[in-house]
Amino acid sequence: MASPSLVPERIARADDPTSPAEDHVAFGLDRRNISDVLDSVESLSDIEETSYAWNLRTDHIDWEPNAMSVLGISDPAKIATGHAFQSLIVHEHVNRRSEAIFGKVSSERVRGVPYRTQYRLIPNASTVHDSFHLEDQGRWWPGVDGRPEYAQGVLRVTNAHYMQEQRCLHAADFDELTGQLNRIRLTQALASVLETAISDKTTCGLLIVAINNLGIINSTYGFDAGDEAITAVGRRMNAKLRETDVLGRYASNKFAVVMKDCGPGALRLGAERFMKAVRDHSISTSVGPLAITVSVGGVVIPDQATTVQQSIDCALRALDRAKSKRFECFMPYEINTDIDFARHRSKAIADDVIAAIDNHRMQLALQPLVNAKTGQPEIYECLLRMKNSSGQVVSAGEFIPIAEQLGLSRLVDRRTLELAVELLKQHQDMTLSINVSGLTCTDHAWLLALQKLTGMRRDILSRIIIEITETAALQDIDQSINFVDMLKDLGCRVAIDDFGAGYTSFKNLKLLNVDMVKIDGAFVKNLAEDASDQMFIKTMIELAKNFGMETVAEWVGDEKTIELLTDAGITYLQGFHYGQPFAAEDYKPGT
Repeated sequence: MASPSLVPERIARADDPTSPAEDHVAFGLDRRNISDVLDSVESLSDIEETSYAWNLRTDHIDWEPNAMSVLGISDPAKIATGHAFQSLIVHEHVNRRSEAIFGKVSSERVRGVPYRTQYRLIPNASTVHDSFHLEDQGRWWPGVDGRPEYAQGVLRVTNAHYMQEQRCLHAADFDELTGQLNRIRLTQALASVLETAISDKTTCGLLIVAINNLGIINSTYGFDAGDEAITAVGRRMNAKLRETDVLGRYASNKFAVVMKDCGPGALRLGAERFMKAVRDHSISTSVGPLAITVSVGGVVIPDQATTVQQSIDCALRALDRAKSKRFECFMPYEINTDIDFARHRSKAIADDVIAAIDNHRMQLALQPLVNAKTGQPEIYECLLRMKNSSGQVVSAGEFIPIAEQLGLSRLVDRRTLELAVELLKQHQDMTLSINVSGLTCTDHAWLLALQKLTGMRRDILSRIIIEITETAALQDIDQSINFVDMLKDLGCRVAIDDFGAGYTSFKNLKLLNVDMVKIDGAFVKNLAEDASDQMFIKTMIELAKNFGMETVAEWVGDEKTIELLTDAGITYLQGFHYGQPFAAEDYKPGT
């Protein structure tokens, strides 16, 4: 067990009056009880073990004389410091040791703080197949700041006694299907390699490899065959790894390879090696041989990415470029200023949208729908506006498309509904038209919110018109029919917006049983000069009348257009000819 030589000089001589008194108080130890601390850890007869004393101030480790033999280390420098020892731990387990010892702050300076963890060690830069598991158990003592300054512990090489526990550890580390590292451990390994590369001023690489035709295999032969293909690809890639490479399964059809000491050239060679290993021979499965190819995207880090998430994002973007080709290929990450600017802008807008909803900075503007016969506004369309963090008002066209792309449209639609219902309660003479996204057409929670906000009052619900775009309505016609029916049961009216911009079908329009058709402005803006638009408008108005539907012409900009639309029998007119949209708080009844 531990010998006096394990103890740093300042601890071993704690009874020396010339020794600093604070050292003795800090750790509460002397020469007599060091062995007691190490002996307090339960010994197991069927495993090899060694002990250590670690000065965390200097990072120096003193070992029991048998340490190199137990750990299979040929060079004592490999375990002389904590940093050197940590480099022998497999990348995916580095955090285990760090979290066990450095993950806490304590004031316990007498008894110390116990720790226990397990990890895998690769001695002498051997391959991962020569690795073995260690149990690391001991205590650490804090300095005046509460953080670890000194540790003593025992390392045990675990054998059959720990097989069950190791199986559990394996399940936590490895993907069940392929036997490769799972996504969690893979990202931890990447973090470790990246940290080392930054510290040592070297470069490494990340490849993400995607099976190109897995979807076709699944749909044609079944998911079992697809799983066999995934497993076989993993095996072939594993056989082509360098000793220092780390392979893991990133997603259903994607593997990732972390490559140490790797520049652009080595990254490309690695990608080509993996593509060739998969491509050159068919893969045997239970349904017969399958021809598989892969596409690869890669990034050099930290040159092109300095964090784990950034590295993965860059590799995935490179993979997208590779998959856009009609054949298997490797694509390295390339900085694209325009794409990066667009991504940053989209993220900033998304953050602004969420903050504006949370901080009640969303506002309504109103645009009138004028009765073509009377010339008086009867309905007002709700147009959402957002005040950004600097107080500037942003129109919906600048943030709604991005909000829809990023899945925020449900939140936006819910806030629009809240503002609209509040306005309807204030003005008993007002009728509002509210736009909803395609996602909201399938959102039962939005319908429940409509009922709750209105209190199921018919005098409010009857003054609400819900607008659905034609393309969104026809994406899932059955779901849209159900949504429209539920709205009409509540007493609302329903309009199809931008009609004519998508796959126009009056048959589907009839199935939806809507009350109003809003003709896309593209057919209206040049109506006075375009005879084909005039014919199209007349046809749509006539067909809508036959279905018992009202019609609205958008983008009305001049008197000649108004005359043509009125003669064709349009019900409502909407556009800048009747003025710009105005803030909802400026609404005055009868205007």
